[in-house]
Amino acid sequence: MDPGFTAEQDEIRRTLRALLHERCGPGELRAALDTPTGHDPALWAALAGRLGLPGLALPERHGGVGCPRTDLALAAEETGRVLAPTPLLATSVLAAPLILALGSDAQRATLLPPITDGTLTAALAVPAPALATALALTGPGGGDWAGGGRAGGVQARPAEGGGWRLYGEAAQVLDGHSAGLLLVAAHAGGFVRSRTLLFLVAGDAPGVVRTRQTALDATRAQARVQLRHVEAELLGADGGAVDEGEAVRGALADVGDFAAAFLACEAVGAAGRTLERTVEYLGQRVQFGRTIASFQAVQHRLADVYVRIQAARSAAYYAAWATGRTDDVPDVARDAGGLALAQALEALRLAASEAVQLHGGIGFTWEHEAHLYFKRAAGDELLFGPVHRLRAHAAERAALFTRTEVTV
Repeated sequence: MDPGFTAEQDEIRRTLRALLHERCGPGELRAALDTPTGHDPALWAALAGRLGLPGLALPERHGGVGCPRTDLALAAEETGRVLAPTPLLATSVLAAPLILALGSDAQRATLLPPITDGTLTAALAVPAPALATALALTGPGGGDWAGGGRAGGVQARPAEGGGWRLYGEAAQVLDGHSAGLLLVAAHAGGFVRSRTLLFLVAGDAPGVVRTRQTALDATRAQARVQLRHVEAELLGADGGAVDEGEAVRGALADVGDFAAAFLACEAVGAAGRTLERTVEYLGQRVQFGRTIASFQAVQHRLADVYVRIQAARSAAYYAAWATGRTDDVPDVARDAGGLALAQALEALRLAASEAVQLHGGIGFTWEHEAHLYFKRAAGDELLFGPVHRLRAHAAERAALFTRTEVTV
């Protein structure tokens, strides 16, 4: 691994930081959260038009920029710094890679170009609270998380005359209330050929009822999606192959590795910005005739936060480098995403907690932005964790605690 950034990566990060500084300040952030979509469409259009961010990691033949996924993960550090509320995670990290991996040629040609230019947003809908399980972050990714042929989740049935019909519901769907395309994970095949498949559903299709939910982290808009006998298109060739479910699980696990690296970089960016704001405030606030930052006990606390953030940043960069690579990557790198995410979420939680306390009374108020960073840490752990399960699954995959028999 080369720890240095390329000139292209430096330029992406520099340009993105300048754009977000201009278009996503604290006032703009709060205004965007109060809109029906939960994000600023003008900011999303700027990210797509000026930077090509939605299609940064998609191939050029589909209208993308053609950069490696590492570049998109590193760019997430900048969006995390300002907690930018955009459909980037739902569209470009979760949905688009699945369409690229599993979609037919016609589906890729139809869906990926509008995703890359920002005119189409997408959301991955899985039954709550199974997102971390579906992405194989906290478990192997198998099991009955999509419904299992019983009540709950989303069920798929072949329709008369061809095609599929979906019924059921999925909650905690990131940007599900505003996405133009829903990528729905549904159980199909009954008990004999039970499997989980992915289906394409237009966001405004008849029978789709979407309701924005009140989320702990307002910067990650979530929705409850109800499907009432909705017409759907199977992602990929509708050949009824027995191993379709296995292919879907593999694709979801691969997307999970990428999403973990992306989220780790986001969390590191948020933690770093939180520490910067805290240090800035402590250098201005005077108590007992001297700045708070001059007290040794405060310096020790800030130093602890700094060390944790730097360690998490190293882990996040390594995970970003390792994700999606198939050459010259050790086996341990396959679990780097989950481990980096666990470390980054802990660093963000510590940085946000210290920010709230060291800001004194103002840190507890709704008007101050410290609570937004604290809620980002807690919200991401609820969606993609918890931290101890991220680590436990990585340890299980690496067989760290496999019992071996020793003969004497």
